[in-house]
Amino acid sequence: MNGSPMSSPPRDGMKPAGPAPAARRRTLRIAVALTAGAALTLTACSAGGNKAAGTAGTDLATVARSGVRDGGTLRWAVDAMPRTLNAYQADAGVETAAVAAATLPAMFRLDGHGTPKADKNFVTKAEVTKQEPRQVVTYRLNPRARWSDGRAIGLADFTAQWKALNGNNTAFWTARNAGYDRISAIRQGADAHQIKVTFATPYADWRSLFGPLYPASVSGNADAFNDRARTALPVVAGPFRLGATDTKAKTVTLVRNTSWWGHRARLDRIVLTAVPRAARPAQLAAGRLDLADIDPTSLAVVRGTSGFAVRKAPDAAYAQLAINGSGGPLADERVRHAVARAIDRKKIAAAVLKPLGLPVIALGNHLVLPSQNGYADHSSALGAAGLQSAEAMLADAGWHRSAAKTGEKAAGPGRTAASGALTVVEPSRVVAKAGKPLSLRLVLPSNSPTLDDVGGRIARMLSGIGVRTEISKVGAGDAFQDSIAGGHFDLALWSWPGTAYPATDDTPIFAKPVPAADGSVSVAQNYSRVGTDQIDQLLTRAGSELDASAAHDLTAQADSRIWAAAGSIPLYQRPQVVALRTNVANAGAFGFQTPAYEDLGFRK
Repeated sequence: MNGSPMSSPPRDGMKPAGPAPAARRRTLRIAVALTAGAALTLTACSAGGNKAAGTAGTDLATVARSGVRDGGTLRWAVDAMPRTLNAYQADAGVETAAVAAATLPAMFRLDGHGTPKADKNFVTKAEVTKQEPRQVVTYRLNPRARWSDGRAIGLADFTAQWKALNGNNTAFWTARNAGYDRISAIRQGADAHQIKVTFATPYADWRSLFGPLYPASVSGNADAFNDRARTALPVVAGPFRLGATDTKAKTVTLVRNTSWWGHRARLDRIVLTAVPRAARPAQLAAGRLDLADIDPTSLAVVRGTSGFAVRKAPDAAYAQLAINGSGGPLADERVRHAVARAIDRKKIAAAVLKPLGLPVIALGNHLVLPSQNGYADHSSALGAAGLQSAEAMLADAGWHRSAAKTGEKAAGPGRTAASGALTVVEPSRVVAKAGKPLSLRLVLPSNSPTLDDVGGRIARMLSGIGVRTEISKVGAGDAFQDSIAGGHFDLALWSWPGTAYPATDDTPIFAKPVPAADGSVSVAQNYSRVGTDQIDQLLTRAGSELDASAAHDLTAQADSRIWAAAGSIPLYQRPQVVALRTNVANAGAFGFQTPAYEDLGFRK
């Protein structure tokens, strides 16, 4: 949960968005990340490929602390009230992550390029001190770091969280145990401020652990972990503490923590307020909000509102087209390749990003985004793009154009007919096999203007190779998630969050589906249902490789294999557009960066 708790989650869809993409650490990724409005690009490095190093990762209203006045209340729009305050439960979302980032310890925070950096408020040094015979990570804790009840942060907290999350004790209801399940022992080092963590098997993403860190009073008690931590955080260790929660007003108030040993929070309080995206421009204009992620389609309206500025940067998320390979024509890899090659990703990225003045980069990576260090484009693994190549793949798979045009379909490629929530894009001459036309159902969330436009563009591109597309808009939120998780689509558009830890966080998304004992298939979060043993092996090796360069190479190889499998087609790194009052300081489009909550405030 070390992501940028402030950047907006994938827009246009159902993923809760607001001040905390820390949930991009995928506690249960469909709960926090399956969203439609995404425009992000994936990245992972390899030898070769087009690199985008240096792409700006943030756009903030930066002000020195001396220029930020003391006091005040920041009213910040979020998508929903937190379902839980326990970041390790299945229904935790970005709002949960926002509260955690402001109130709880994390050994590492992310910078604007998604690189983990030790948070000196909690740990002065953290490093691998031994690799053989077993990996040992040594943490040197800040001796000033204390919980709000006066107890020093230490061994008991680390041990309790490990035992709660390692999967051995089923009394603890957790959504994930990655990393914690590899720990074999935690012990005190030279003194009470040194913690030594020993791993049974090497773990490259060890920096992802203990962030957030809950006190032993939570992690050491199943009732507290499962139930009480859902609604209360009586003991904290951050610049803010939890204040009032008002379900009627849909607000969560964070209050300055007077026990905080770091820089004193400039703000008296932060009020997280659940406001639908469509309503935010009006709420901003009415003076009810100070800071809000907005849909790019609202940009002109907000720019015309006196007293507000707009900040834009690549978000810590990306838009992708999922191709369901579990059955039907798309079970044939050649047909999936044809669909993928027919899509002009550069044109789609330009349509979304160019009007915002952001770099137009067709996302070429599933595991690393252009704003991250080490991004490289591996899309060449898919083969030659373009209509001619796509048509050749279809022909090789036995799909051929009909001999003659019929009826209204002769009006030209991409003829569109709409009926309710269904839009049909008909090619002038459809491809068919054994007399059956190739028709695909493209599922979109109903509340995403951006994805609505992208979906229409994709359907028209597919009509160019003779594929008929039915665009179906499904209600946002649980309805869309259920449709995707149930595999009720041929093609679908949504966003995945980016991550600093792809070997850990992306494995459930791209792992090969596994037959279950009851005859069903366990897909984890691989909703395309396309995977290979090679992808699994490469990600497993990357997750155990302690040499950063070697792990990077393995991740790059895995990304190339993911492209070749053609189950997920990255389109672009989603844009983050943030409206804020002109006197708001140290906020804006955070991208991957974890906000310094103590520095947020208003200009003097």
